[in-house]
Amino acid sequence: MTSDVKFIADVMVGKLARWLRVLGIDVAYSNSYEDDEIIRIATAENRVVLTRDTELAARRSTVRAVLIKSDDYLQQIDQVIREFGLTKFDVFSRCLECNVALRRVSKENVFDRVPPYVYLTQERFALCPSCNRVFWHGTHADQMLKRIRS
Repeated sequence: MTSDVKFIADVMVGKLARWLRVLGIDVAYSNSYEDDEIIRIATAENRVVLTRDTELAARRSTVRAVLIKSDDYLQQIDQVIREFGLTKFDVFSRCLECNVALRRVSKENVFDRVPPYVYLTQERFALCPSCNRVFWHGTHADQMLKRIRS
């Protein structure tokens, strides 16, 4: 379970958005969002803006915005976690592409959608109900977790 805080990230912190999603945090992101659209979405959905853009961050009178200090994504993750006191994470519970909560599915339901080796070696699968991507916990997931723990 993660915090109730929801974010929206601008194009300058796209990698941060993706990694926060890995942790199970709700982060709206598109590399096509213009500043005005970010403000509109943040207002409508009660989201905190994450940005490295000082001009966008200065629009705090309209929405809550956090100026991300570092250009290193690990330091960015650390800043967000510390600033919001995030302590509990639902790792790999969101689609990394579209931010929708994943749904657990049976192995049989993905038989024709994953490589044969993956089907034979993995037991747990999740499906994004929005974009239909299938996810499983392979070696790439272990490597991601190691990076985050550091």
